Amino acid sequence: MNKKIKTPAVETLFKAIISLENVDECFDFFEDLATINEILSLAQRFEVASMLREHKTYMEIAEKTGASTATISRVNRSLNYGNDGYDMVLERIKDTPEEKPNKA
Repeated sequence: MNKKIKTPAVETLFKAIISLENVDECFDFFEDLATINEILSLAQRFEVASMLREHKTYMEIAEKTGASTATISRVNRSLNYGNDGYDMVLERIKDTPEEKPNKA
């Protein structure tokens, strides 16, 4: 783990995130917390990681996600030399059915 991000403020943010109970709460919280482009960027990186783990080529990934080769390369570096965070989460969600929205 990068010690530069282990601050009380970041820890509080992460506690807030893990307190969210469903996808709708995530939408509400993240829309307040971040810009649409920031959220879409994070989602794109996660999709890139998933596709890299499926052994897709950079070209296939770039075409489907719109990610630059630089972004794909950064995600690939994290997959190969990072803290295994992507793999941990990808494994946890791989067999999870899509959650239905809970809003009335």
